[in-house]
Amino acid sequence: MNRVVLQFTVSIVFFCCPTKENKAQTMTRYFTHEEFVSNFQKEMVSAQDVYNQFKKNGLTDNALGTFDIVYISDSKKKLDSLGGFLTQNYGFKMKSSAKAGDHWEMAGDTKPIPVDLENLLYWALDLYVKGFAFDCRLDGYGAMMDHRKPEFLKMDPTLEVHYFKAGLDAYNKRDLGSAIINWTLVTKINPNDPNAYYSRAIAKNELHTWKSALRDYDKAIELAPNFVDAIVNRAALKDNNGDYKGAMEDYNRAIELKTDNPVAYFNRGNTHLNLGDKKLACADWSKAKELGSQSADERMKEHCH
Repeated sequence: MNRVVLQFTVSIVFFCCPTKENKAQTMTRYFTHEEFVSNFQKEMVSAQDVYNQFKKNGLTDNALGTFDIVYISDSKKKLDSLGGFLTQNYGFKMKSSAKAGDHWEMAGDTKPIPVDLENLLYWALDLYVKGFAFDCRLDGYGAMMDHRKPEFLKMDPTLEVHYFKAGLDAYNKRDLGSAIINWTLVTKINPNDPNAYYSRAIAKNELHTWKSALRDYDKAIELAPNFVDAIVNRAALKDNNGDYKGAMEDYNRAIELKTDNPVAYFNRGNTHLNLGDKKLACADWSKAKELGSQSADERMKEHCH
C-alpha cells in the first residue's frame, strides 16, 4: 500500500530524557530536569494503577473514555501557554488557570481515546512530557466512564489508511499520544503493515521508551527486511544505548541496500568513534560529506586532523 511515511533518518541522537538544562535555567524552573527523570517511572506506574482501577470497575478494553486532566505550575503564563497548545494541537477543552495556594492550577477535558493499558500509558506519558516542555507538572487525570454502555471505534479494514493518516496528522501537531494510539489501531487492523510499526517506534522513542521503540523497529524490519529508514533508525537507537556491534551491523546493512545514504555513513562514523576507531570514523564522515551531509564537515573538523 503506497502512503506517506515519517522521514526521520536524520543524524539523530536518541536521549532517554529531555536534555538537562544549565544551572541558571534549572534554578528558574518549577519542574526541574531532575524531578522529571526521578518521577518518570512513577508516571508509568500511575498509568498502570489507573488502568487497573478501570478494569476493576468493569472496563472493556478499547472502550472510549474522555478524561479530565490537571496541571500545576508556579506561573499563570506557563499554564496558559500550555493550555493554548493543548487546545489548538490536541483539541482539548482547557479551562482558565487559577491560583491554588502557593501554585497555579489548570484543568481541562480531553478528547476520547480507546482505553487499554498501552494506550493509556503512552497518552499519559505524552501529557507528562508536554507538561515538562512548558514547565508545568501533570498533577492527575481521571475519567467517569459508563461501563454498562461502552462505545468503541470502528475497526473496519477500510479504515486502515484513515487511522494511519490520523496518526501522521497527530504526530505533526506533536500529539504523540494520539499518534501512537492511531498507529496501534492500524496494527490491529493490519498486523503486517511495517509503516505503522516504524512510525510508532519514532513516536515511542520521543516519549523516552526506547526498548518498546526498538521492538517496533524490529517488527517493521521483520515485515520489510529492506526498509532502510527503519534499519538506520534502529542502528542509531542501538548506538545510543551502547549496542555498538548491533548498530554497526545495521548501518552496514543499510549501506548495502542504499550506497548513497549520507545519514548511514555519518551515523556509522559516530559508531566507529564510539568504538575507538577514529580512522574509520573519518572515512565514513568524509563519504557522508561527499554525499551532502553538512554535519559531517563539523565532525571532521573536530576529530580528523
